[in-house]
Amino acid sequence: MRDLQEFEQYVVARWVGFHRLALLLAGSEVAAQDLMQVTLEKVFVAWPKITTMASPDAYVRRIMLNSLISTRRLARNRREVATAEPPDQGSDSAEQEVLDHALLWPMVCALPTRQRAVIVLRYYEDLSEREIAAELGCTVGTVKSTAHDAMNALRRGIAAVPVTEGIDR
Repeated sequence: MRDLQEFEQYVVARWVGFHRLALLLAGSEVAAQDLMQVTLEKVFVAWPKITTMASPDAYVRRIMLNSLISTRRLARNRREVATAEPPDQGSDSAEQEVLDHALLWPMVCALPTRQRAVIVLRYYEDLSEREIAAELGCTVGTVKSTAHDAMNALRRGIAAVPVTEGIDR
C-alpha cells in the first residue's frame, strides 16, 4: 500500500515534465497520452526497483524512449491515413511566421525516431550529449553524429520552405 502511495505522489509531482517530454517525442497529444500510459504501466511494474535508484527520472525517461522506439518499430508496416482537411495554417503576420513553431515542429516530427529523440532531449530537455548517450544507450559520438544528421535535415527542410514575406495572400 505504501508503494502505491509513493508511486502516486511521484507521478503527480513529475507529471508535467514527463507529459511535456512525451508530447515532444510523440508529436501529438493523442500519441503522447498513449506513450505516457505505456510508460507509467512499465514504471508501476518496476516501481520497487526504481525507488532504490539514484536518479529515477532518468530511468523513467529511458523507459519512455525505449517504449517510443519499440512502438515506432511495430508501426513501420502500418500506413498513415490521409485526411480530407489540411491542418490549420496559423497567423498571417510576418513576425508570427518567423517565430512560429508550427513551421519547425512538423519537420522535427518527420525526423526518424532516434534523431527526433536526440533533438528533443538536447534542445527541449537541455540534456548534455553524455546524458543523452546514457539515455539512449549509445556512445557520445553516436549522439553527435545523430544530432548533426538531424540538424542538417532540419536545415534542408527550412531552406525548402518558400519565402512569403511581402507577398499578398
